[in-house]
Amino acid sequence: MIELTQRGNLDDPDRFYDTLMAVHDGLSKAESDALNARLILILANHIGDEEVLNAALHLAAQTGKAAT
Repeated sequence: MIELTQRGNLDDPDRFYDTLMAVHDGLSKAESDALNARLILILANHIGDEEVLNAALHLAAQTGKAAT
């Protein structure tokens, strides 16, 4: 089983978050959702490892369930 990095791994996570929010500024919900989908597909293509991507999908689904 793949173990994904869950500890902080960005040099400046606040700056990345600010940039992420800025690219969504002024978008409708549909446009924002489409941007997120494109970003996910770009990053998935960059990662390129289906086992890693499947592990990330399962982790994201579990994390989402725990938050509700």
